[in-house]
Amino acid sequence: MTDVESPAYVPGHGLLRGRTAVVTAAAGTGIGGATARRLLEEGARVLISDAHPRRLKEHEAALGREFPGAVTAVPCDVTDETQVRALFDAAAATHGRLDIVVNNAGLGGTSTLVDMTDEQWTRVLDVTLNGTFRCTRAALRAMRGTGGGVIVNNASVVGWRAQAGQAHYAAAKAGVMALTRCAAIEAAAFGVRINAVAPSLVTHPHLEKVTSAGLLAELTEREAFGRSALPWEVANVIVFLASGYSSYMTGEVVAVSSRHP
Repeated sequence: MTDVESPAYVPGHGLLRGRTAVVTAAAGTGIGGATARRLLEEGARVLISDAHPRRLKEHEAALGREFPGAVTAVPCDVTDETQVRALFDAAAATHGRLDIVVNNAGLGGTSTLVDMTDEQWTRVLDVTLNGTFRCTRAALRAMRGTGGGVIVNNASVVGWRAQAGQAHYAAAKAGVMALTRCAAIEAAAFGVRINAVAPSLVTHPHLEKVTSAGLLAELTEREAFGRSALPWEVANVIVFLASGYSSYMTGEVVAVSSRHP
């Protein structure tokens, strides 16, 4: 196996200057937080959201010091329809319009199917699949009368691959892929494009807290580059899908992985 060092960080190029964006689950150090930063670096105004208000305010303050006036925060639990509506109402009130939505909220966990409880199954699907549905629906309602927009959903290669202990997460992410394809056909009439990214292993502090070192080492060993992806590497692909460079792409699920399924 080839062991390749992590690449240098790529600077922004103003690809999204003047656009407004909403990113869910954006309070941490994972893909959501990295995506919010990349959108800001590309010139967008960004409304970040998360179900953890304290962490969200801290992240808003940190980003605000670097990008004054360009970032706002609204807490939102994507399993609550009232909160989802409030989030998109706040985006319209703050920015006047909505151009980009990144549905990043998701919940994982590990359990064999024979030991999995109904609550474990339902919780993962409600956050990961139903939450993406609620936010996609709200985004389309906001975008359909404004001349278009872009939605990018966060799926996972687990939606294609079999992995023990991941039946609930894999089912939810496969559902996100199917939702992306079907919604894209309907959204085309509004001038809205909908695509998804399907990352493989992405290392960040939260994952390291909830995953054993042994499993992380095993998963890393399977990667062609001999390393996991960095969150900003996935965020770069999200930026591409949100930008005009992908203007003829919709209904696609793009693997961000060194191992295609």
